[in-house]
Formats: sequence, structure tokens, C-alpha cells
Amino acid sequence: MGRKGDGGIRGNTLPHKKTGGQAHENSPPVSVIIPHWNGIDILSECLQSLKKTTYVPLEIIVVDNNSTDGSQTWMKENHPDVILVENEKNYGYAGGCNRGIPHCSGDYVCFLNNDTIQDEGWIEPLVETMMSDSSIAAVQPKILNYFQRDLFDYAGGAGGELDVFGFPFARGRIFTTQEVDTSQFNSIADIFWASGTAMMVRKNIFLKAGGFDELFFAHMEEIDLCWRFHLMGYTVRSAPDSLVFHKNAVTLPMYTTKKYYLNHRNSFMMLLSNYSLPIALYVFPLRLALEGLAFIYALIKLDWKHMAAIIKSQIWLIFHPHKIVGKRQSVKSIRKTRDKHVLNKMYKGSVVLSYYLFGKKTYRDIVSNPDR
Repeated sequence: MGRKGDGGIRGNTLPHKKTGGQAHENSPPVSVIIPHWNGIDILSECLQSLKKTTYVPLEIIVVDNNSTDGSQTWMKENHPDVILVENEKNYGYAGGCNRGIPHCSGDYVCFLNNDTIQDEGWIEPLVETMMSDSSIAAVQPKILNYFQRDLFDYAGGAGGELDVFGFPFARGRIFTTQEVDTSQFNSIADIFWASGTAMMVRKNIFLKAGGFDELFFAHMEEIDLCWRFHLMGYTVRSAPDSLVFHKNAVTLPMYTTKKYYLNHRNSFMMLLSNYSLPIALYVFPLRLALEGLAFIYALIKLDWKHMAAIIKSQIWLIFHPHKIVGKRQSVKSIRKTRDKHVLNKMYKGSVVLSYYLFGKKTYRDIVSNPDR
């Protein structure tokens, strides 16, 4: 039976799901939240894969964002063991995940895209990493491409990084360049952000941080969340022994105006909200200059969708300063550490200049010799 998205918190009892593994005395319960909007065939493959997971105790929660293809009925008929949360409208990735949290019984929560399949033992390394250090707020598996299994996926690779101007990149993926996995990122490492494609968080810390910012709707909401984790004094880590395979951009295809717009707008919103005011005022004009370069690049390529998205994102910022102020106040209420601490976890140069001007196409090239 479906549950409404605004329903109350269920009890603390978590049924042990028999998936082939054995529950261990010290194994903390894990909840997997899958936000979903249309695409029964995509969700079906994800759930088939997920039910082979060897970790127990495990529960699966699908949050349906008001699908129009009959996904809700299909779920009830074919996966009655999966908790279904039915939202009255499409709240996007951020809102969908947030509305799944009250239905979680797990101490650890995995947010998972519906266009993924997973290695059977993908949960265990994530839990082990979490249990190794109480300061870890989030952990990401190694995310590889579904169609070419030795290629790092666009959405997260082996863990996300961020430059000081708010441009994200990943270990194994710099802009459109994706590296082949040759075990170059097989060591556990601190990262700046974990990909929303597949990430595990501590539920209590997630709630203290305020969850995903639903104003983002989709794209970069996980980076914003992880930035807040850092401001609270926590760390984010990769666990490369955990493997997830991602189809990428199935729900919202790449190279659409909407996707470009969300990426540009959300990046600015994140930068202006999470930095202290002096640093935000210092970085903002430099970021605007880089935005201008992006517009010129799109103009040269006659990429009208990208140009329109950049303009639209700037118009949104002009007419919504109150949104930025409100978000800044929210971030201030949870901040425990200074920007200096967070800046030490960022890439000090510009990944845009390193990639496009200096021809640095791999993660190791960029971090070993920034902006030259």
C-alpha cells in the first residue's frame, strides 16, 4: 500500500530483508531511498539489481514524484515488499529524497538513482567506512558507466571535488572527459562531495544539516549538502570497493536548457549561500567573469540552449536575492567551522582554466599542477 509523502515517521523496527546475506549482530540497519518519476523499465532493472544486495538488515523505499506512467500501480503489484511513498507532485530529486526520510528506519540512508544497478556487495564497504570514523557524514561508492563498465561515470566518478569558484569535477571525470578505470582511484580518500547518484549518509547528521535544499530541485543539491557537512565539521569520503553502475541523464537528458539552467543557477546559489560574506563578495565577481567566458564559449559553438540557460540563471539571481539571504541565515545556524577549514578541502585554482586553457584533461593533471 502506498504512503503519502507527507506522512509521519514510522516505528523504529526494521524488518530483516532476506537478500542472500546474513545479518550480523553489529550490522546497523540501512535504508535505500530511490526518488522516481516515470520510467517503469528503468526502475524495474534497478530494483531487480538492488534485491540481490547481500547486506542485511536492508529496506528499500521508492518515492514516486507523481509519475504519469502508472509506476505507482506497477510498484504495488510487482514489489509489495518495497515501501512506496506517493507524492502529490514532482518535488524533484531533492524533495523526493527529503520526503523519503520520515519513512526510513535505518541509521544509515543510501540515496540511489533509479537508473543504476549495483554490485551485490556494494553496501558493506559503505557501512564499514562509516563505522570506521564517526566524523564521516557521507560516503560515495565508485560509480562507473552502465554501458562501458571500465569508464568512470559522468555523475560522480570516484568522488566529487570543487574548485573555489564553485565549479564541480570528479576523480575520473573533468567536464566532458571521462577516464578509464585503471585502479588509479582504488584507495579510500577524503572528497569534497558525494554524488547523489549513489551516496550514503548518517540520517541524524543529514537531518541536522537540514536535508537537501528543495529550491535546487535537481543538480548540485548533493554538493550543497556536503558543503554544509564540512561547515558542520564533518568529512565526506569515497569507498572504491563499493561499485555502482549508472546510465546517466535518463530522467533529465544532458544538453537541455533546463539542465544547463539548473547547473548554473544552483552553482551560484550554493556559492553565495555557503561562503562567509567577505569571501562570497570576493569570489562572486571572479565567478561572474568565468560565467562570461562560458557564455562566449557557447556563442562560438552556437549553443543557443546553453546561452539561454546562462542568461536565465542570472535573471533568477537578480530577482530572488531574498532566497539567497534566507539560505545564508539557515547555513549560519549550523556552521561550526570557518571558511579557511573548508577552503583547504577545495581545489585552489580554477578547474575551468585548467581544463579549457591549459589542456589539463585528467584529475591527476589538474591537482598536480593547478592553472599551469
